[in-house]
Amino acid sequence: MRFLFIGDIVGRPGRDIVTKAVPGLIKRDNLDLVIANAENAAGGSGLTPAIYRELIQAGVDAITLGDHVYRRKEIYSILQNEDNIVRPANLPEEAVGRRWAVVEARDGTPVAVLCILGQLFMRPIDNPWRAADRALAELPADVRVRFVDFHVEATSEAQLMGRYLDGKVSAVLGTHTHVPTADERILPEGTAFQCDVGMTGPYESIIGRRIDRVMETTLTANPTQFDVATADSRLCGAIVEVDTESGHATSIQRVCITEDDLPELELLASENT
Repeated sequence: MRFLFIGDIVGRPGRDIVTKAVPGLIKRDNLDLVIANAENAAGGSGLTPAIYRELIQAGVDAITLGDHVYRRKEIYSILQNEDNIVRPANLPEEAVGRRWAVVEARDGTPVAVLCILGQLFMRPIDNPWRAADRALAELPADVRVRFVDFHVEATSEAQLMGRYLDGKVSAVLGTHTHVPTADERILPEGTAFQCDVGMTGPYESIIGRRIDRVMETTLTANPTQFDVATADSRLCGAIVEVDTESGHATSIQRVCITEDDLPELELLASENT
């Protein structure tokens, strides 16, 4: 099976390119599943029920979150009632939402989805390694395809999680820094890995925010509103191919879709529909 993981969707520009590109990508790349990190989808921080439904309608099958999981309290109802969205597994036991989810791919394969927060340069959080162990121990034994979104600041910590889970999961793909890394690979025991798959949103920006606002505050210390930028939208992520019998990844490919790619993808999506 083949799945696409879409990196941090940032604001309206990120949502727009997802809704325009994903239906065509499913056809072009024979995708069985689409997973997206949507913790920044609502105005650059958080997720709302309406945006959750917008992404699902566009063809996203499962959603992961991150450190902004509860920035919009209205998302609580979705976290409590929907079975294809997960909050970080190393939040407290009492936190709203699921630690993991199992979704069915288009080819019928059950796929486990979970996300974990890193510790370095992040807010205090439970041990990510032990949280991964607990979540994996809870998964049904017959679910061999297992995906981990590691929401992490430091590349060293991302690499450690990849090595720690090598052979235990199908993929460990990073989010949070909004900058795609060029280190995609299959680790020795069969786990696909990339430190960060990149942001889905406006790249004429400072990790999604208006350059002028970030520059002014950085140089003067005067507070400004870090509004989401608008130009040069891209969808960034990775496509992973997995052997469904073993759960091991057989390939990983970086993805970067620009606005110039949209006409072809939209035409492809409209064919035979």
